[in-house]
Amino acid sequence: MKNKLAAAVFAVVLATISTAAFAQNAMVNGEVKKIDETAGKITLKHGPIKNLDMDEDGMTMVFRVQDPGMLKQVKVGDKVQFEAERATAGITITKMQKGK
Repeated sequence: MKNKLAAAVFAVVLATISTAAFAQNAMVNGEVKKIDETAGKITLKHGPIKNLDMDEDGMTMVFRVQDPGMLKQVKVGDKVQFEAERATAGITITKMQKGK
């Protein structure tokens, strides 16, 4: 009986962790409005960023990029998908790819 209970609790915990990890890694659609390679920043018009509790649609923001090399892969007007998280320097893009 204890083993079945432990297995059930483990399954619930595992499902919760998997759901939280998926929510944190959800890609956000955006459009490049401005690139500042010198400052390591990019301005994106984007949809909701659920993992940052930003539910507004059609927002335009300036983001820092974790890797300045990301800025060389895009140009103004490109559609992108990205992941962002809060960092000590502000909201930072941790992953970005051209949109499809």
